Amino acid sequence: MIAIFDYGAGNLRSVQNTLGELGCEYTLVRESAGLLAATKILLPGVGHFGQMMRALDALEVRQTLIERITDGVPFLGICLGMQALFDASEEAPEVRGLGIYPGTVQRFPMGARVPHMGWNELEVRPGSKLIHHLNARPYVYFAHSYYVPEDPRASATCTYELRYTAALECGNVYGVQFHPEKSGAVGLKIVRNFLETA
Repeated sequence: MIAIFDYGAGNLRSVQNTLGELGCEYTLVRESAGLLAATKILLPGVGHFGQMMRALDALEVRQTLIERITDGVPFLGICLGMQALFDASEEAPEVRGLGIYPGTVQRFPMGARVPHMGWNELEVRPGSKLIHHLNARPYVYFAHSYYVPEDPRASATCTYELRYTAALECGNVYGVQFHPEKSGAVGLKIVRNFLETA
């Protein structure tokens, strides 16, 4: 079962439309039982890091999410869903992330126009499973003010004021800072790659 986790603020309709266009059956889940039944998990996120993590805690799914990811269930985090994989974010320093990976999500430098909103190109690293069979510098849609610094797990980077992690891949874990559900045919292909490769 493909599970889209609904914590109350994700960009669910667009993600649902994307999976529907790909002909995939999925279930919206809001509790640990749904995560435990999932064979693949998508965590879309929009808004504020602290609000998202507090919502996951209120739904009592933090530990289940961590266990499912560490047990090898394929996971795709979108935007905040990717940022949640790290220890913390400057957006809400008092709130813990999932801590799958070390590091802190950072704000774009003072003086940068934020949010970084609109289309920008990816610099795809060789061997990416998520962004293969696309050209080397595909354009995708971004909407964010905070970013994951360059990371050894990055499979693609983007440059906006500085170079940062736009996509990561590590075993069963995938994350994208951009919104594939708003990135047209390229985004559809990336989601298909996750579903077929993971």
